[in-house]
Amino acid sequence: MSYRVKLTQSAVEQAQEIVQYISETLLVPDVAQAWMSRLKAEIGKLSFMPGRFPLTEEEPWRSKGIRRVVIENFLVYFWIDEPQDIVWVTAIVYGRRDRIAALMDMPLQ
Repeated sequence: MSYRVKLTQSAVEQAQEIVQYISETLLVPDVAQAWMSRLKAEIGKLSFMPGRFPLTEEEPWRSKGIRRVVIENFLVYFWIDEPQDIVWVTAIVYGRRDRIAALMDMPLQ
């Protein structure tokens, strides 16, 4: 079974902020673009068997079916809309950031 993969507006904005930080603060725009390409490719893989990734450990998000996958130094949070066959990527968080704070801001729809 194949799923469509969609990103919430919040996840899109987070990815854009990461690219901007790498490009403008770290001054390595080529690295930023390469990172974005890898991120898109890895997120695209969620279309096949997204349930193979574990539920996040943090509550109450675990109880709500939020899963996570590690992509390089980032945690990508998502949930599966089974009736619609859609994987919703809802947050992209730097691994060393305060995850609970990031999850508190994460939209669930």
